[in-house]
Amino acid sequence: MIVPQNIDNMNLESLQQFVEETSTIHIYGAGLNSEKPAHTAVKELSDRGWAAAPIHPRDGGATIDGFPIRPQVDEGVIPKIVVLFLAPERARNVVRKLIMTIDSDNFPLVWFQHGAEDEDAIAALEELEANYVKDDCIVRFSERHDLTCKNSILPQQWCLQVKSQDEDGCSIWSIHSSENTNFSEPAINLEWVGSMHDLEHSSHTIPRYIRSLKKEDETLPELATRLTN
Repeated sequence: MIVPQNIDNMNLESLQQFVEETSTIHIYGAGLNSEKPAHTAVKELSDRGWAAAPIHPRDGGATIDGFPIRPQVDEGVIPKIVVLFLAPERARNVVRKLIMTIDSDNFPLVWFQHGAEDEDAIAALEELEANYVKDDCIVRFSERHDLTCKNSILPQQWCLQVKSQDEDGCSIWSIHSSENTNFSEPAINLEWVGSMHDLEHSSHTIPRYIRSLKKEDETLPELATRLTN
């Protein structure tokens, strides 16, 4: 099903349901600049129950409203909704990478914020018969239709690994919560950051190694907690 620019009533209902049933919204362009709409969207959406996954290449390891900024989306992690607060060329590059790494059966809904629309990206999505929205803001959309997340996972636990500053070759693993974490600067020597869902599905070397340490009958959150000691 394609969700086009002009959503009719039937598609509108489907879109509303899909957004409400999604737990996490990935937001490209959400960095530490508090004046940017992508930054403020994190709190606006989390106030309605969604976990946010901010993505910004320079601000990885910092947080927005308790949620960790990822420098990128790892392979293996399949978003449900991707929101693009980007210039058209950068939006095109993101869409291209999504098409290269995610099969059509699991492809996310791509939401072009105002100014992010790119004709080549949209043409590629239409050829793939992928869902997309343009000419609307996901925050204003949720407000206009009074949407809230029906499968909220808040507060969200997430993990961080940084290289030790002692130059001893060690790494420091830690667990945090979106409820009470505030890192105002990008992580120095960031090695990996992500949610428990990311830890479970990411193909990145560090999550794969962490998963290999799991004991029989141990849950992933239990494993992550054990490794902090």
